[in-house]
Amino acid sequence: MSLIPEKTLQVSPSLAATIGLEEATMLSVLSDLLEHREPERSRGYEWLRLNEESLQRYMPFWSEHDIQRIAKNLVDTGILLLNSAPYSRSREFHFAFNEQVSQQGVSPTLPSAGFRTAPLAPQTQPHARSGANRIAPNWQPSAELVKQICQHNISVEFIYEQIPEFVTYWGERDEPHHSWGSKFLKQVLRKWRERQTDFGRRDQEIGMHSGWRPSPDAVEIMTRQAQVNPAFIDDAVPEFVLYWQERGEKSRAWNSKFIQHVRRQWARYNSAIEHDTEPRRIPETWQPNSDVFDVLKLANIDIAFARSLVPEFILFWRDSNQVHTSWNTKFLQHAKYHWARRHELPMTGSQSLQGSQHAGQQNTPQPSRTRDRSLVDDLTDRSWAG
Repeated sequence: MSLIPEKTLQVSPSLAATIGLEEATMLSVLSDLLEHREPERSRGYEWLRLNEESLQRYMPFWSEHDIQRIAKNLVDTGILLLNSAPYSRSREFHFAFNEQVSQQGVSPTLPSAGFRTAPLAPQTQPHARSGANRIAPNWQPSAELVKQICQHNISVEFIYEQIPEFVTYWGERDEPHHSWGSKFLKQVLRKWRERQTDFGRRDQEIGMHSGWRPSPDAVEIMTRQAQVNPAFIDDAVPEFVLYWQERGEKSRAWNSKFIQHVRRQWARYNSAIEHDTEPRRIPETWQPNSDVFDVLKLANIDIAFARSLVPEFILFWRDSNQVHTSWNTKFLQHAKYHWARRHELPMTGSQSLQGSQHAGQQNTPQPSRTRDRSLVDDLTDRSWAG
């Protein structure tokens, strides 16, 4: 027993990709019905009237609302004409293909090469209709057809660019057809879709290159919105370019990727500055951050005096070649020691030890030992402040 109890529908893949699978399927059914029934000729078109029973028989896979929706889509694309009220109310489907019949009174075929259905009812294959003709070497679309195609937001220039290829192709095939306008409409829609797809691909297929730089808009977003230092952005470019060049990937959103990369790196950088736990030597260009001076102000220590201690502080610790996790904390202790010494104020044990190291009273580094006071105590100690 066959799993397919009846004739199957044949749908053109290219037409389905152009106007939609449901729309292409409905056109397949309607075209076959028009082929095997006697239409009425009116106002230059061939019309066929279908009742609810016929539609349920040949399109049982759709509800009445689906039929009404899909038919409206075909009308909106300019392929189908309807001369009946919405199907959900009228239960009637009076349609015609939007193509003038020839003078011989022949109805047009479906606007698609090779787009046919098997007969829906057992009957002999009809003879080929009269009125089919081969394409003329000087064939041109009608003004009405051009206007109809333009409704799909396709430029007139693009439409006329497709004519030579269309005429050459069908001239070489030497096939007669009833509706060259419908075939041209289908080709233009397909070519336009391919063009839009190609533009999208080209946008996606941009590889990273050594001369790449972020756009001015991307830089402005990072500097204004994310408060990223411009120098930090410049420094991030070579690393970003090298990384994506080595991966060999392509993208149409390099600026967005770069913004995300810089924001992550900037957040890590700031976090490292604020919560650095890795011991390191003091840099030659080191400077205490603003938080240090805020603490010194709270301790009533002159800021100009504190700044004058920076060169000596850097020189001492670079000569000692020691590493520490927080040079800001070291400098706070150093400044407190010298301020207390200058004003002959009492000092804590830890301040005295650190001060003796900074002042050069110890030629060799002292081994570390347990602190007598907490860091919070050191930073908030004001007992010695005048």
